[in-house]
Amino acid sequence: MSNREYPLYTIKNNCQDCYKCVRRCPVKAIKIEDNSAMIVPDLCIACGTCYRVCPAKAKQPRNDLTRAKHLVQSGKEVYVSLAPSWITEFEEYSEEQIIAALRRLGFKGVSETALGAEEVSSNIAKLLENSEKGLFISTACPAVVEYVNKYLPEHTKNLTPFTSPLLAHCSLLKEKLGKDIEIVFIGPCIAKKLEADKHPELLSLSLSFTDLKNWLKEENIDLKEIRTSVFDKFILQKAEEGTAYPIEGGMIETIRPYASAGKAYLMQATGINNIKRELLNIKAEDYNRPIFIECLACEGGCVNGPCTHNKKSGIEKRIDILEKAEFGTDAGKRTPSINISLDYSANRIENKNYDETDIKNILAQIGKYTIEDEINCGGCGYDTCRNFAKALLEGKAEPEMCVSHMKHQAQRKANALLRCIPSPIVIANAKLNILEYNDKFVETFWNEEEHDDIYNKEDLRGANLRDFVNFTNLFSASLDLEQDIHREHVRFNNKLFDVVVFNIDKKQIVGGIIEDVTNVEMKKEQIAEKAKEVIHKNLATVQQIACTLGEHMAETEVLLRSIAHDFSPDNEESGNNSVIIRTNSNKREY
Repeated sequence: MSNREYPLYTIKNNCQDCYKCVRRCPVKAIKIEDNSAMIVPDLCIACGTCYRVCPAKAKQPRNDLTRAKHLVQSGKEVYVSLAPSWITEFEEYSEEQIIAALRRLGFKGVSETALGAEEVSSNIAKLLENSEKGLFISTACPAVVEYVNKYLPEHTKNLTPFTSPLLAHCSLLKEKLGKDIEIVFIGPCIAKKLEADKHPELLSLSLSFTDLKNWLKEENIDLKEIRTSVFDKFILQKAEEGTAYPIEGGMIETIRPYASAGKAYLMQATGINNIKRELLNIKAEDYNRPIFIECLACEGGCVNGPCTHNKKSGIEKRIDILEKAEFGTDAGKRTPSINISLDYSANRIENKNYDETDIKNILAQIGKYTIEDEINCGGCGYDTCRNFAKALLEGKAEPEMCVSHMKHQAQRKANALLRCIPSPIVIANAKLNILEYNDKFVETFWNEEEHDDIYNKEDLRGANLRDFVNFTNLFSASLDLEQDIHREHVRFNNKLFDVVVFNIDKKQIVGGIIEDVTNVEMKKEQIAEKAKEVIHKNLATVQQIACTLGEHMAETEVLLRSIAHDFSPDNEESGNNSVIIRTNSNKREY
């Protein structure tokens, strides 16, 4: 069965890796796949716990609303089996308004699932009357039936051999109205979708109260303004004591009036974990009277089902239901009218046994080397580290689910980075108390005269950063502004530092990388001075060269002019062959 074909599925893109569904799932029917928590149908009992607790709404019940619309539009006669818990979910509306709205949606008629509950109660009363002793577990809740068959198969034989109230109601409707009618259940339950899948001959499909509200909204049907008529009544007859079924102990209240139940022990258990605890080691042969246990997967009963939204307390819901239930004169006298027998078969979930060596190897991979390392915190969703290791071996979990392992791994990585970075590093909280630091920080800022009497050099965690550096204003500013800050050439203790301060957790934790640039800057200054000296020398040399070149150029020019004059035609007859050259103050005669 594919992900979306099962009554519950995961929207992978919505899953936030919080593992809350793993922690809360009573049967651990969750597999971590591609970093998403996927439901395993073979293990699931469709109790709806994961849907109820998922903060990201990644778990969703299968949407059968489109199928319901097509069924209504098909021309067939479609009837509604309405769960008695509608009383608490639509408490501000009358039954006539609810029925009128459903008829407006296209349903032929509406009947109360509680009628089937009354049929079940009369059959159970007869069963208890004819039994001297034995353990009898109710089958009103399909999630409980799934749980017993899969996880407590030794008790499958103790399930009462009758259908659920819903299937009993479907049988009653088909007997009264015809075998060809279609029936749609509307209630607070996701597990009822399993019943529709397994018994399509009785139940066409199941919708939730949420589905109904969405459908009414799409059709612009306002329950407050809807007009009712004399035809807006429950078909067949009105339910009486069966209306009490959706509350814890309600089923027992419907059985108690039967005189035959007087010799039986009647008790209830709600919530899968509670049922598991109560049934785990019980042995019917230890008792000399019949024991009937009403079991419901949702704590407090169906009024607290996964698809309910009423935030009233359990007591208030219980009172609302009991006020509507009518324990009339027929209560205790009702006799079975139809055959609702059903045989149940175990479908045991086999737990694989793993070699101790395999378990220890897996535990070692998540940093659990000794018994003391197995802290059993439950953060992964499993109650013990060993069960988590088995889930890893089964491919249902991933090492990253171990909170302590990931914390230690992150700490080791952080420590390695702190050690490897050559610059001083310090991490502080909002009060500027040191949280983490590296050895270079101590080496750079520890002052024996100032600090020996105050702090332990081996562990500065908790020390005030102000006692070590005078530029904590940069850390405070980074916390206040929620911004990274970079300052160059910060002077402290005759040294120069480049400081980078960064936010780790806004307004809570801040880190700083402090680089000592004193030597670098000194070298820069020395290089600059040397460069200036070289420049000055070069300038002097250039000037000297320029002067020399200037003299040579002047002498060359005079010489050339003289030669040009000597060879001039005007001077060919002149007897004066001497040339006088003047250069600056020197006088030379050739």
